Amino acid sequence: MEGEQQNQQLVETANTVEVPAETLEPLTVDEVIEKHIGSLGWSQFLHVFLVSLAWIFDSQSTLVTIFSDAEPSSWKSSAVNGGNHDNIASVCGLKPGSWEWVGGHKSSTIAEWNLVCERKLLAAIPASLFFLGSLLGSAVFGRLADTRLGRKKTVLVSCVLTSATFFFTSLSPNIWIYSLLRCANGFARSGIGIACLVLSTEVVGRKWRGQVGQYGFFLFTVGFISLPLIAYPTRNNWRTLHRILAIFPMFYSLFLLPFVAESPRWLLVRGKSKESIAVLKRFAKLNGKELPTNLTLADVTSNIEAETYGNLWTTKWAAKRLITVMIAGFGIGFVYYGVQLNVENLNFSIYFTVAMNAIMEIPAVLIGTILLSFTSRRFLFSISAFLAGVSCFLCIIFSKGSRGPKAKTSKEPRGSWPQLSIEALGFMAASTSYDILYIYCVELFPTNVRNFAMSFMRQALMLGASVSPLLVALGRLSPSLSFIIFGALSIFSGFVSFWLPETKDAPLFETLKQQGEEEKRRRLPADDSALELGNETKITGPSM
Repeated sequence: MEGEQQNQQLVETANTVEVPAETLEPLTVDEVIEKHIGSLGWSQFLHVFLVSLAWIFDSQSTLVTIFSDAEPSSWKSSAVNGGNHDNIASVCGLKPGSWEWVGGHKSSTIAEWNLVCERKLLAAIPASLFFLGSLLGSAVFGRLADTRLGRKKTVLVSCVLTSATFFFTSLSPNIWIYSLLRCANGFARSGIGIACLVLSTEVVGRKWRGQVGQYGFFLFTVGFISLPLIAYPTRNNWRTLHRILAIFPMFYSLFLLPFVAESPRWLLVRGKSKESIAVLKRFAKLNGKELPTNLTLADVTSNIEAETYGNLWTTKWAAKRLITVMIAGFGIGFVYYGVQLNVENLNFSIYFTVAMNAIMEIPAVLIGTILLSFTSRRFLFSISAFLAGVSCFLCIIFSKGSRGPKAKTSKEPRGSWPQLSIEALGFMAASTSYDILYIYCVELFPTNVRNFAMSFMRQALMLGASVSPLLVALGRLSPSLSFIIFGALSIFSGFVSFWLPETKDAPLFETLKQQGEEEKRRRLPADDSALELGNETKITGPSM
């Protein structure tokens, strides 16, 4: 009898020893990545690379207008009934059919639909509508990426629609249908940038978030560089350019995107804990590691159910941050896209100038990647914005000539090499601030509203971008005006960023409630930027 009692006690003791292993404390996704997967292993690197490839199509969609909507460099008298117009500086007032564009009437939309003279302002409509479509698309895709579709499916839908709208744009019969299709293309591509950045950064540790965000912008630069290489062979037919660009996003959607995993953070906040753990296990396995068999993730769905997108605006600290980000985004979007579209107002080959600006994005990405590892987000953003603004003002000093009605055929240069060099440096600085703002916004808001907040920031960028083509059109007549406004808005955006908190090395939170409570617990109120978020180091600047 005594022997049986001792055996019973031993069994009970053994059972009590096993209990802690069976009741492992739930972990956050951040903790799983940092403790069991690794901040950035081969699995995450491959994931980030495949996701970031979609940025190429975002770049091509945005900047193709530089070539397809460019005014041809010169014109000549018609061989049939043109007569001699060699001493005439402008085609305005000439009899229709007495002159023709060098390169043919299909080299650009301006050449095909005669968007010159009294129809000149019509040439700015497609680009403006493209950015307005991007503004609307950012709101729609930002919400879908946080709710019904998720990050991966949002990228899929955006890429498929981008391919379709590229192709249908090539069939446009007139400027009005072309403008509407460019608006549709802007709507379609807007989901790529929003979802790709979030999908990339949500699977890596906090140490690598800034650098991983920069990888996407490097691929954006690859798309930028590819445009002159594709546009030059198709320079006599803008429709062919659009048809070629339609191929790439469709190929990506069919053959590469299926290998990309959904964000484990999004799966968790949508109540799909098992699917989230499965994704994390796959990352760990490819990194040569294993997750604990009894791993559980911290439940955040109760907070999610209580929070709606309206909470983003009713939560004081979140609303202040979002408004500040949007104001800064408007200025940077205006400058970043405006400077690129303004290249036609410089006295150089458009292919050379675009290629030079594209190449300048490479050092912008590299410098940003290096500085992000040890420099605060706010400091880097503001300094980059200031440098871009100063460069715009210097472009006025080093400009040559004037943009009068004879500018297109005048022998006097409208620009100069010093001006082109300063413009390129200014664009590099604007590119750096543009990239940093995306990463900054990702870190400022929690998972359940992150894409929604990103969509508002992107809407502000696109709103600024939608106004910039009008300023570019005015720049053909007054170069100083365009550079003054570009410079002033860039510097203003840099000052606005002083009202944002620092986020370097801060954790990514899952809900607004969690973020607010954690910041209070750390004695860092969400509406006070007197201290760095997640650190004990004091910083200067107004409160938020």
